[in-house]
Amino acid sequence: MNLLKATGTIGGLTLASRVLGLVRDSLFARYVGAGFASDAFLVAFRLPNMFRALFAEGAFASAFIPMFNRKVGDPEGQGLPDGLDFAERALAVLLPTLVVMTALLEVFAWPVTLVLSGQFNGVSAEQFAFAVALSRMTIPYLMLISLVSLCGGILNSLHKFWVNAAAPILLNLTLIAALLLFHSADPMITARNQAIGVSVSGALQLAWLVWACRRAGVSLKLRLPRLDADVKRLMALIWPAAAGAGAVQINLVISTALAASLLAHGSVTYIYMADRLNQLPLGLIGIGLGTVLLPTISRQLGGGDEAAAMETQNRGLELALLLTLPATVALVLCGEPIAAALFGYGRFTPQDAHFTAQALAAFSIGLPSYILVKVLTPGYYARQDTVTPVRYATISMVVNLVLNLVLILPLQHVGPPLATAIASTVNVLMLYRTLVARGQFTTDARLRRRVPRLALAALAMGGVLWAGQGLLMPYVHGTWLVRFLALAVLVSAGGLVYGLSAVILGAFSKADLQLLLRRKRAPSE
Repeated sequence: MNLLKATGTIGGLTLASRVLGLVRDSLFARYVGAGFASDAFLVAFRLPNMFRALFAEGAFASAFIPMFNRKVGDPEGQGLPDGLDFAERALAVLLPTLVVMTALLEVFAWPVTLVLSGQFNGVSAEQFAFAVALSRMTIPYLMLISLVSLCGGILNSLHKFWVNAAAPILLNLTLIAALLLFHSADPMITARNQAIGVSVSGALQLAWLVWACRRAGVSLKLRLPRLDADVKRLMALIWPAAAGAGAVQINLVISTALAASLLAHGSVTYIYMADRLNQLPLGLIGIGLGTVLLPTISRQLGGGDEAAAMETQNRGLELALLLTLPATVALVLCGEPIAAALFGYGRFTPQDAHFTAQALAAFSIGLPSYILVKVLTPGYYARQDTVTPVRYATISMVVNLVLNLVLILPLQHVGPPLATAIASTVNVLMLYRTLVARGQFTTDARLRRRVPRLALAALAMGGVLWAGQGLLMPYVHGTWLVRFLALAVLVSAGGLVYGLSAVILGAFSKADLQLLLRRKRAPSE
């Protein structure tokens, strides 16, 4: 498999989804603004959004894909039929579990919302009831997106990565349609319509994945649930993997709850908008790499090729840093024009955009660690070790909680993002050190030579952007076209300076570029 091509396919579709997500967030800022209505919806959306990250992009895939691949690749088995038989047995247990969990969450939506929000820093009973109603509207998405993850795991194992990567686009299109067609002068009504749209999008994504599975010759039948050895093994792997893969998401839930309960209304929205911008490179790079690396390393280890698995992780780490370091520097230094251009109009004031940029800078400090988690954890999951990542994720969550409590009052809306960034960095350091200590990962000479040079190239780019961003500020408050052109100039200038610096410093050679161009033109690709 061509790692760059597969990552680019997933990353390109994920980028399309993230860009549509920014359009959605811009419209949301325009019609809802930053206040109680926006905070209430974002808290209601936090729980299903966390499950999407845990299951669709994390735990279920991490546990299911290696087991499915072993069934399909077993030389003494029947190949794909064995894998689909395992998938049907997994579905037989997963579906009733999800139905029961969804029903319980609907019944206990009031305490769940209370835990996630801390009652929004003392709002009225009527306002809190509104927030609970929004949570009930979004909860069905949990069940739907978990079923999507099962179908997506099968298709990823069959190397049809693009189908699953395209599914989140339906979420953004649905919410954009709801904002354009059903917005109201009352931001509470607009927020309610967004909550309804979340669950509608889950149904659309499930329909898309089921259709794609049938096109690929995969049609799962419903069975009576039975806890056989394979299903028990799957369940034993899922729950620790959920915490391991979702450390960042769980940290965000903690940050959201503390911000909602201790800070002024609108703070949850600042943190959310900043996180959305931070998620753009994470979606493009981290999710694509994580999706490709897990089945690739699983297959290499299944064939006994430890050297190939280590080479794959080295190149994955190199590709992650090549793309992540400039994004980190740009978001830390240039958050002000970016936030103002994307969100600063309508009900979203210039001060709201300024606060969002502050939170973005804090989040982005941890951007490399958010992405490196996606690169390093496949080294554990491919070996069916989900215990170690969950132990480290638990430690990082404790670090996050302590730092949140220490930083949230003095730093306000900047405290929770900074705590999340530091906690994620702690998690990555522990994951890396353990892989090295076990002899399961060693940085090769190429990686050691290029990383410092990539960092210097990113810093050179940052210096140019920092010096020139003042020239763009008058244009980021103009019309949509002017805003777009201003951001295009910012991104293009940064990319050009980074690319030239990387080549001059030897972090990326002309031979690399020629190799990539040859691969793109190759008929087999």
